[in-house]
Amino acid sequence: MIKLISKDCDLNTYLLRKTWRGRKMYSYYKAYGLEYPFCQFYTVGEDGVMLLYNSTMLVVNAPEYEAENLTLFTKMHQPFRVECDEPMRALLAEALPEYESLHRTTFELLPDEAAQSAEEFVEFNPNLEDVYKILSAGFPNLQDFSLWLTDTSHRCRHGVSHVMTYKNSTTASIMFDIDDHVLVGQVATLPEARGLGHARIFLRWLALFLAQFGKQAVLYALDIRESFYREIGFKAIEEEYVLERTADAQDQITKGLLDNGNS
Repeated sequence: MIKLISKDCDLNTYLLRKTWRGRKMYSYYKAYGLEYPFCQFYTVGEDGVMLLYNSTMLVVNAPEYEAENLTLFTKMHQPFRVECDEPMRALLAEALPEYESLHRTTFELLPDEAAQSAEEFVEFNPNLEDVYKILSAGFPNLQDFSLWLTDTSHRCRHGVSHVMTYKNSTTASIMFDIDDHVLVGQVATLPEARGLGHARIFLRWLALFLAQFGKQAVLYALDIRESFYREIGFKAIEEEYVLERTADAQDQITKGLLDNGNS
């Protein structure tokens, strides 16, 4: 059974804080709570938890016997991206031919002492309009500025996220910091600055900066970006598959919502 969670006491935050996907879900709870229609939490079976946030569906600990209910829920809401544990992902992929499975790797950011000097070029509180220009150049289908600004500024004001830039041309965000576990995402560089090593230097510095505070930082990478993070020297610690709805005209708009945490 899938049931909407309307009371804070019914949300198993202990479970969410145990895994990277769960922490991502918990970060949305910290930012928005349970009162917004675009950010809704559900119980799945006895112990599973699901979040439907705009075009993304996140699920943790859902029992296999709930596969049919999750399939029906997905068909009804048609999220662009579905992230869940195995073997539930495989069961949903078989039942939902309109979705494709994409391989994703979780990389741990490893500190590099040589990157310390980069800090003088880091802007810790950049103008969000400038950040959006960088992101929209890297993600052409990014949602419109007002929606992105509303979400980003809200998350930053509530201490969930933090946006930074490097040399006014590369950006990366701390999507959340939960119990010293940090997810980095929304990494992009302006076209005219690509090939100069800005993203490489900035991410190495960020790894060093976070390590100084005892943080473990990771980022997600689809296969198209995997080799870049391996070359930087980051460590692959997890591999998984996520589901994305097969692209059509509407999907191209929805995909622009730029799932937090992907780069």
